[in-house]
Amino acid sequence: MDEAGRPAPGETRPNARSAAPAPEAGTAMTKRQRRRRRSSGAASAPAIPPAPAPAPAGRTGEAGRRKHGHRKRHAPKYAAASKGAGGPASHGPAANARGAAAARPAHAGEARLVREDERPRAPPVYAALDLGTNNCRLLVATPTRPGQFRVVDAFSRIVRLGEGLGRTGRLATGAMDRAVAALAICAQKLAAREVVGARLIATEACRAAANGEEFIERVERETGLRLEIVSRETEARLAVSGCGSLVDRGAKGVVLFDIGGGSTEIALLDLRHTNPRRLSNAIVAWTSLPVGVVSLAERYGGRNVPPEQFEAMVEDVLYRIGTFGGRDRLDRLTGTPAFHLLGTSGTVTTLAGVHLDLQRYDRRQVDGLWLKDADVEQLIGRIAGWSFEERVANPCIGSDRADLVIAGCAILEAIRRVWPASALRVADRGLREGLLTEMMAADGVWRRGPARPAQAVYA
Repeated sequence: MDEAGRPAPGETRPNARSAAPAPEAGTAMTKRQRRRRRSSGAASAPAIPPAPAPAPAGRTGEAGRRKHGHRKRHAPKYAAASKGAGGPASHGPAANARGAAAARPAHAGEARLVREDERPRAPPVYAALDLGTNNCRLLVATPTRPGQFRVVDAFSRIVRLGEGLGRTGRLATGAMDRAVAALAICAQKLAAREVVGARLIATEACRAAANGEEFIERVERETGLRLEIVSRETEARLAVSGCGSLVDRGAKGVVLFDIGGGSTEIALLDLRHTNPRRLSNAIVAWTSLPVGVVSLAERYGGRNVPPEQFEAMVEDVLYRIGTFGGRDRLDRLTGTPAFHLLGTSGTVTTLAGVHLDLQRYDRRQVDGLWLKDADVEQLIGRIAGWSFEERVANPCIGSDRADLVIAGCAILEAIRRVWPASALRVADRGLREGLLTEMMAADGVWRRGPARPAQAVYA
């Protein structure tokens, strides 16, 4: 260079920042000198391990690192959890638009970074379908606390699959069409969820019909659902599993019954020497009567039922119960305060709705309701005395059940005469809840907690 500081030919002007002379010891630095000193200080700083990917050209030094937040081009993908109370993570990589993360622990106020495979998994989904003589019902649920599950979807439709079965011994074409249409809706609901366990059962109508298996094959062809025809013993056991949580803790004996469309399941539970959490071990006798509200109404009539006709219905059911060999296993308990009836069916839930004078059926008020024996007797007499039109007009009966409820009352009256009890507990639950309980227990979803009768929580 010449004396004026101009570069000589072939020379390159030095960088002003990197060539700034160091101040002499004891001499105060100007602001510009201090800035230059800080800018060039990175060269004399301790070595830093190289980043996995180099910074873009022209972005070196501390300023470049602040600008790009130590972004790692090949860092694994993460999912950011909710931010802390300190607001957005201004000191960490969570604010990076591309979602990459720095390999250092987050501090207070920063977003907590969680790998996608470490996020809490959604609870497993289970489904249970019950195709009965009168109804098609679906329940979809997820397990919650030990012994409990939360219902996330449900479907119920009266299809009267057993219509005319008592006369012909076969399922009618129209009845099968109605059932297939309802099952197609169930198939859509199941396809919309990732179901890990499902059990789809058919009961008395398909058991008794000569063309029951043929109908099962049609259902699979048209809906993709494969139904399982269960035995009467399995049906009784499932009813106990589904309603077990409603058994009174102080009871020593219980008769649980399920009045269906084509059959009535009855189970006698002796709780004197059995853990109440394992009610299946308390069953000392059970039966499945081949009579339900549909078959009984078709035999005796359901629209206009005079008192003598109603009594004939009761006697019919009493005769069938008389053939049940284990009916006297709880004779020492019946009629005592330590004994009660537990009913699950449209009949008992209808009586409960009428008793509460509901203008619209409400499961939350009905399920678990206690009815005194005098209340049950009064309700049966009241409903049996109504005309068909009066039954249709009641919001808890309606046109769908108006011709069936008298037959249900007759079956209930017969049960009351054989096993007298001071109280009846109403259950708006049954086979579907039993199916869900058994599937979840078999998969061990409640293994961390003590076993207990399952309870459903409806969303």
